Order: sequence, then C-alpha cells, then structure tokens
Amino acid sequence: MRSALYQSFGDPTQVLALGDAPLPQPQAGELRIRTLLAPIHNHDLLTVRGQYGYRPALPAIGGSEAVGIVDALGEGVEGLAVGQRVATPAGRGTWAEYFIAPARMTVPLPDGIPDETAAQLMAMPLSALMLLETLALPAGAWIVQNAANGAVGKALAMLAGARGLQVVNIVRREEGVAALTALGLAHVVCSAHADWMQQVRAIIGPGLAQAAIDSVGGRASGALLALLGEGGVLVSFGALTGEPMQLSPADLIFKQATVKGFWGSKASQVLSAGDRRRLVGELLQRALAGELRLPVDAVHDLADIAQAAAASLRPGRPGKVLLRP
Repeated sequence: MRSALYQSFGDPTQVLALGDAPLPQPQAGELRIRTLLAPIHNHDLLTVRGQYGYRPALPAIGGSEAVGIVDALGEGVEGLAVGQRVATPAGRGTWAEYFIAPARMTVPLPDGIPDETAAQLMAMPLSALMLLETLALPAGAWIVQNAANGAVGKALAMLAGARGLQVVNIVRREEGVAALTALGLAHVVCSAHADWMQQVRAIIGPGLAQAAIDSVGGRASGALLALLGEGGVLVSFGALTGEPMQLSPADLIFKQATVKGFWGSKASQVLSAGDRRRLVGELLQRALAGELRLPVDAVHDLADIAQAAAASLRPGRPGKVLLRP
C-alpha cells in the first residue's frame, strides 16, 4: 500500500517520502481502516523528528488520526461493521491507504459531518474538551490562552463558549486576529502590541483569569501567569518556542497559583468508557450544530508528503493540512 514513510528521525520535509508498506492485519480488538483523509498534527511532526513522548520503531509510517471506512475486523470486535465510516485519534500510521486502530478508540460518524471535519474531530477537539473537564470551571469563568489560532486553541475557544465559559484568545500576528474573528470568536488580542496585557486585563476585569493555557513556553508562560487571579491554574499544553517556562516566583507564591502539565494521550488512557462516550457525543453534537468549526488550509495527495509537511509548518495557516491517499 502507498504510505508516507520515514527511515530516520529528522526534518519532516526531508525524511518523509512516499513508499510501499505491507497491508497491516488487525489483531484482537482492532480494525483495519481504509483512509479517506488524515490530518498533519504538530505532534505527528514532532514524532517524525523523534522529539515526542514516544519514538516508533523505524522505518515508520507517519500520522495518528484519520477518517476512513472500516475494511476488516479483528477478533472480538463488536458494535462496528465493515463498510462503516469512522474516525479515530489513535490510529497507527494513518498517512497510508490503510491503517490499524483500536476498536475502543474508533467512533462511527453521522452522515451530517463531512470528511474534512471528521478527519480532525477526535484528536485536538477531544484533547481540548478533556482539558476543560479537568479544569472544572464554573459558568462565566475566564480562561486566557496563547497560540489561540492553533487547532487546539480554536477548538477550546469554541467548546468553552458552548459550555458558558469565557476565553481571551492571544495570537502573535494580526492576521490571526482576523482569522479567529471570522470564525465567530471574540476577545482576540495580538501580543505583537506593547499594551497587549493591558488589553487582556481590561477584557477580564480585576478578578483576572481562573485558568491559563500555555502552548508557547518561554517568556509567554510568565505573561499568562501574570494574568491569573488568586488561586488560578496555569496549564502547560505545549512549547512552540522550545524554551523552558519562565515564571515569576512572586506570582506563584502570592497568587498561590498552580502549574500543571496536560497531555491528551495520557488523559485519554485514564478516561472511563462512560466519560469517553459522553465527551465524544458532545463533539459530534457540537459539530453537527455548527458550534465546532474546523477549517482546512489544503488537501494534499500522499505523494506530496514533503510539501504537505512544509505547508503544515507554515506560520499563520488558516486551518489544518490534510492528506488524501
């Protein structure tokens, strides 16, 4: 089968190439899925670089999420059938014509959700929803987040708004303000302006934020901490700068703030079956109702994997880059 393979860890635009791989066979509790569309996520590219939380055996096929058609069932799989359209955030090597996924992490899709949305519905939005669950904030509470024009940032802002929470969305470029505003999101602030923190404080009010979500690291982490109120929580979700978080001890001490990490993969592993059904049901409902909009920047053929990876790395993308086998 056609696959986007890498023989060594490194720059995705250099090490990824179209190649042939054996057709995978599902084991007990697994499915084989024929890929329709698969997104390129930041964590997929970090995996290719060898810099993510796990390193696959090489050679490896890239990708972790996709929408596709069930092609074969492993032993003991129930509730799913060959020919069903499904989505999963937990596939192995989804940048290929076929891939394997655990049945328990695979979701049948209603007809009203298009492939372009379904392909990116489970990984980033589910992470955002699980993060909101762990914060357990009351309705009306304020969240401030940076990298708000990323996939998680956009999903979190939409899902938080649908749940009655308020979000200040920080972006690093003016184009990001227009892009988020076009999606119907409010309270978008560009950190390129010298007074951006004053703008955020004016929006939130004297009580400041109850939670902050940092996907940038470095000095940006400390800026979010400064925008937290008493007893607030700062969540480290990513580190786009690659720099350690720079935090003020005074803000930590006198605000009695909490700093914690969040990794969607780990959170998903401990999620109960009942909570998973509830959260996935909410995602499907929000997508069908138009409350969760997941824009697409471009769809590339699998043969153009290097160019697709480069497009995914381009700053200021309006949406997700997808692959079609």
